[in-house]
Amino acid sequence: MASPPLHPVDPQLKAKLEQELKTPWQSLRRGLWIALEASAALGLMIMVLRFVGGEVVGLKDLLIQVGAVVLFAYLLWKDRSPQKGP
Repeated sequence: MASPPLHPVDPQLKAKLEQELKTPWQSLRRGLWIALEASAALGLMIMVLRFVGGEVVGLKDLLIQVGAVVLFAYLLWKDRSPQKGP
């Protein structure tokens, strides 16, 4: 009994699947890092606007927001796709 002929896989699809095997869940992680970075940046902006408006902003709260902005920016930068050489 002969087996049915195998259909070749599109090269672009194959490259995308190989990339997903090397870095699983990368697109989901990047989306999460972007959302968390945006949230932290918005929280920091609100704190700065409150401070400019004359309200008392706790130093600990401000440091937490700055730390979150820096942390999520670092994670987003670290999770970038490796650049292919020439």
